Amino acid sequence: MRLRGAALLALLALAGCAAPLGNLEEGRLRFNEVVKATSEEQMLLNVVRLRYTDTPSSLTVSSIALQTELVRSVGLIPFFGVSGGDNNIGGVGRVLPQAQLQIADRPTITLTPLDDQDFTRRLFTPISADGVLYLAKTTWPISTVFRLWLENLNWVSNAESASGPTPRQPPDYVEFQRGILALQTLQDRAQIVFSSEEREDVIGAPLPAESVGAQDVLAAAKEGYEYRASENGRRLTLIRKRRAPVIRVHPNAIDSPEMDVVARTFRLRRGVAKYDIEIEKLDPFTVPLAGAEILDLETRSLLQVLYYVSKGVEVPPEHLSAGLAVQTLERDGRPFDWSQVLRGLFRVASSGTEKPPATAHTAVRYQGCWFYIDKRDADTMATFSLLLELARLELQARPQAPLFTLPLGGR
Repeated sequence: MRLRGAALLALLALAGCAAPLGNLEEGRLRFNEVVKATSEEQMLLNVVRLRYTDTPSSLTVSSIALQTELVRSVGLIPFFGVSGGDNNIGGVGRVLPQAQLQIADRPTITLTPLDDQDFTRRLFTPISADGVLYLAKTTWPISTVFRLWLENLNWVSNAESASGPTPRQPPDYVEFQRGILALQTLQDRAQIVFSSEEREDVIGAPLPAESVGAQDVLAAAKEGYEYRASENGRRLTLIRKRRAPVIRVHPNAIDSPEMDVVARTFRLRRGVAKYDIEIEKLDPFTVPLAGAEILDLETRSLLQVLYYVSKGVEVPPEHLSAGLAVQTLERDGRPFDWSQVLRGLFRVASSGTEKPPATAHTAVRYQGCWFYIDKRDADTMATFSLLLELARLELQARPQAPLFTLPLGGR
């Protein structure tokens, strides 16, 4: 009777048991770490591939479905005891209750390849001026933002040949970096500020007032335009208001040595407290030698930025000698040191060991070597973080039919 009672209690316990909620916290954090680590590894692998003139490829994690399965079982196990005295030994049948409760996580990962037409277009589209200036107005250093995302400024080259496959000849970058470092010094002193001011553009020629009706005025206002009267109200001019980006210079910095370097480098008019910021407005063949009052930017696409930072990958000498990666040479035949271009910005070290170094933050295996970002390299870590965040923003995949759905075994 006692055994039957125990078996009944086990059945009741299992019947009332519910799946534990503690797995949510454990599973979510575990998958968060895995997705973060693999995203970083994928980005680093693509940067290394570009240094070797290999094709980049990416998969995005579209969804993670985590199902918890609860398996219950109850059984009776035969048990043979002993009864009687010394002269009367015999087996007496008994049963023991057995209850089992198993919990298994069965995650399903959905991966989507980023290779459609829309993804490719965004990969090749240069970042907008607003995007560059937004970064420059945040806590990111102007030298980091401009060195990464500008091809040139007032047609002063920022290693433009590095924005594609590794060139055979060294890039032109010294003058640009000198001017940008002077700008950075001014930013550190809070003596330059990126802002905007309202401008008005005249659209077309003035129209007779009687030709513009109330519906035209409302339609124009809806689109951000305005009809403005002139000639005592006999004519109306269509005006478009917009916010124009500018860079302002503190009065105490207008005649500073740093501003002098900036003006000489980028051919600006000296003694000016404000410069307009434009996108590819100056004619490259008629750029003034001095006296410009605008900062004319040519921006890079994300792919160009990744090509640019790929020059910070440390290629093993045996790979260069084997022709696996292009080696840039000085005019006298000496190898060009790309760390001069990427110094203080981005560096990927390499190691021929079996395992990545203990100081590696992110490491990938490629061409028989480990390529890694050292977690002690704060500049590279910051640049890598910026690249990851902007890649997510620029290349967020639109929902589409998944190619891979991978069910993972329970643990």
